[in-house]
Amino acid sequence: MYDYPQRGYIFDRNQKLLVSNQPSYDVMVIPREVKDLDTLELCKLLKMPKEKFEKILAKARVYSPRLPYTVVPQLTKEEYAYLSEKMRKYDGFYIRKQSLRDYKVNHSGNVLGYIREVDERIVKKNPYYQNGENIGMQGIEKAYEEELRGVKGVKYIQKDRFNRDIGPYLEGSFDTLPQRGKDITLSIDARLQKYGEELFINKRGGIVAIEPQTGEILALITAPHYSPKLLVGRERSKNFSKMFYDSISRPLFDRGLSGEYPPGSPFKALTALIGLQENVVNIEERITCHGSYNYGGKKPLGCHHHKSPLSMVGGIAQSCNSYFATVYRRTIEKYDTPQEGMNTWHDHLESFGLGVYSGHDMPSGRKGLVPDANYYNRYYRYPKYKWYATATISNSIGQGEVLMTPMQMANFTAAIANKGWYIKPHLIKNIDKQDTIPSKYTEKNYTTIKPEYFEPVIQGLFDVYNDGTAKNLQVPGIEICGKTGTAENYTKIDGVTTKLTDHSTFVAFAPKDNPKIAIAVFVENGYWGSRWAGKIASLMIEKYLKGEITRTDLETYVLNGSLEEEYAKPHSGIPFTINH
Repeated sequence: MYDYPQRGYIFDRNQKLLVSNQPSYDVMVIPREVKDLDTLELCKLLKMPKEKFEKILAKARVYSPRLPYTVVPQLTKEEYAYLSEKMRKYDGFYIRKQSLRDYKVNHSGNVLGYIREVDERIVKKNPYYQNGENIGMQGIEKAYEEELRGVKGVKYIQKDRFNRDIGPYLEGSFDTLPQRGKDITLSIDARLQKYGEELFINKRGGIVAIEPQTGEILALITAPHYSPKLLVGRERSKNFSKMFYDSISRPLFDRGLSGEYPPGSPFKALTALIGLQENVVNIEERITCHGSYNYGGKKPLGCHHHKSPLSMVGGIAQSCNSYFATVYRRTIEKYDTPQEGMNTWHDHLESFGLGVYSGHDMPSGRKGLVPDANYYNRYYRYPKYKWYATATISNSIGQGEVLMTPMQMANFTAAIANKGWYIKPHLIKNIDKQDTIPSKYTEKNYTTIKPEYFEPVIQGLFDVYNDGTAKNLQVPGIEICGKTGTAENYTKIDGVTTKLTDHSTFVAFAPKDNPKIAIAVFVENGYWGSRWAGKIASLMIEKYLKGEITRTDLETYVLNGSLEEEYAKPHSGIPFTINH
């Protein structure tokens, strides 16, 4: 028989205990050892209907006559005290002691994950596990299952000819002791994580905050969120089912990792960088804007009201659509064919970790979309029909076919903060206090953009806060570089493409020099960037860098604000993005 180890503890970056263990007791049966069973008496003792008991016993015999099978999982301490002595009279039945997780916080459910009993599919796939044992599911519990679970001990028990225990085999000389699971320290700042979840009450979306120099994830928030305590004990299955079948708010869907959205105007920083690298624009050139960008007789690409003409720094600060449409078009049209130009553009973006899986250490996540020439060739049925840069012009401002997760948005923001490199985002800080983690979480990944081209873009992002679209979101004493965004949101209703309320997006890093935090915020159906996402980003930055909030006006607005009325409208929710 096995002796089960304690699962490893989980701490945040400041050594705050997030997850420990609590005792758990399961009623087990070994079918071949069951004899002279008074079924009615045992069912009464277990408070279980006879039909249900017989069904479990039948399953146990099919599973294996010789191996333990769970009859009643996760007894309370009171139930265990009541049953422990009485179970001795029922041959083949015993109480097994394991441990359940004891979540010390009510936040970070999406980060921590949960454990549950293995099913037959898992047992068949992984012979390490037997029926009734627990395994990590989702989040850190799943990603670092092998480190957290420890090593089972083994006890060899002698039986007499009546199949009764008569003591350890050879005085226990072959027995092994269980080895406790390894403790894990996460990069998460529990205080920042909790604060971010509070800011997102009555809203949907995600926040990802990264330490640029290390790639460590400081906060990974999805909203709506749930308490990890809901997925512990005998109520776990009921609570999980309730959340799983909630197709409206989808609390089990991690929007920070798997929500694929049009990035909106934060993407303009990348358009600028690619334009500089491709030498199709310089920082002094001023481009005229007439309130829209007109191309090929199609519907103009509208723009904001601002002064004109604008250079690159001003174009970023004022978020000029005409400026970036011009730069994007020049980039594609620089080459002999639009296919060659599009693939060049795609490759630059891929070097920022976009359009591919980012390599983070969570078990879920999506790669977004950065279209290449093959994508458009298929869509336009090339060579029967030709396509040109103007057909894809919406890409220039983060609309069109481009899709990103909040994780990817935070990561490209970290790459800009670092002037051209990033370390793959990760949640692991150390295991058992050892500094050794996988090398992919310490190696620098370089973009295809030369470092010197980042300076004017960073200045433009800085001016967004000084004299641009985020000037009302400044935080005293902190120099923040950021970019507001309003991402268009469409769905199909009865086969007709219909525009819904825009999404609110924002990316930022701070301080301007030697940045300590890069952040992306996405608020579904949040109108424009500075209305919700920008305020949340400023508050998160101040909370992390200062530990307290001075912009209480922003905090009051966000904490008391709600988008529930917006979400109650028909067809609002996870966005559907139109492809040309």
